[in-house]
Amino acid sequence: MSVGGKLGADYSDVAAAAGRLAGIAHRTPVMTSKTVDARTAATVFFKCENLQRMGAFKFRGAYNALSLLDETQRRAGVVAFSSGNHAQAVALAGRLLGIPATIVMPSNAPAVKLEATKGYGAKVVTYDPKTQNREQIAADLADQRGLTVIPPFNHPHILAGQGTAAQELIEDTGPLDYLLVPCGGGGLISGCAIAANHLSPGIRVVGVEPAAGDDVTRSFKTGVLQSVHNPDTIADGARTSSAGDVTFPLIMQHVREMHTVTDGELVRAMFYLWERMKIVVEPTGALGAAALFEGKIPARGKRIGIIISGGNVDFKNLAHLL
Repeated sequence: MSVGGKLGADYSDVAAAAGRLAGIAHRTPVMTSKTVDARTAATVFFKCENLQRMGAFKFRGAYNALSLLDETQRRAGVVAFSSGNHAQAVALAGRLLGIPATIVMPSNAPAVKLEATKGYGAKVVTYDPKTQNREQIAADLADQRGLTVIPPFNHPHILAGQGTAAQELIEDTGPLDYLLVPCGGGGLISGCAIAANHLSPGIRVVGVEPAAGDDVTRSFKTGVLQSVHNPDTIADGARTSSAGDVTFPLIMQHVREMHTVTDGELVRAMFYLWERMKIVVEPTGALGAAALFEGKIPARGKRIGIIISGGNVDFKNLAHLL
């Protein structure tokens, strides 16, 4: 089974998700930096989802989706596939809601992420990413055990939950000229774009991808869904092969621009945030900041929001960059 629901989403779905998440998800802080403002000649607001429960925005969508399951689905449990943040998000949401969670993870996933997922109470099923397909494994488990599949991004309940990050940001800052959002499969940016366009009419929502994983950027520019195979990028949260049939139409409707940044640009932005703002940001989480720092948008005199999507850094894997 898969999570039920309509094929699209609108602001009412984001607002409803906010109600479910109230008192459960952290209302993460919005940070500012005079140094960043001086560097960019703009007024910049950082929505710090690196300080969200389990360290990333993914908790919002996972909890929203699981909370909408009926009693039969809750008793049977859920299955998800992920190598990182979605795995931990579903595991934690399942623990909070009393729903058994099985997570399909690659055998070469960072040990810290495997252990964190298990620590939240999920059962982890590993697979060989070179020879096995994670989606198929999850589908087989769902059929065999009557589990509900919780996809990482391509579902209205997931993206509505993610959109609450932008909702909170604009409620705290007031209207913005730009909103820069990291983009992988499109769950975060489609949900945030829906919220941002409703709360701040005229805003330009900008998606940012790693240059090696530019499938959504190419799709956006051509109007045709495109894909990329195993993109080699430090932004592990954006290594998805393509946007989904739910997220892509929403991106085309609500997003104004798509840009890419190189891994080198991404590393510079990540370290800058670490050093100047004293916050731990994972590579994917720094995509929006990298686009701003590299001059991808005309920032001078503008009010700019940036979603920092997560802070789950695997320091052993990044040590060579230092």
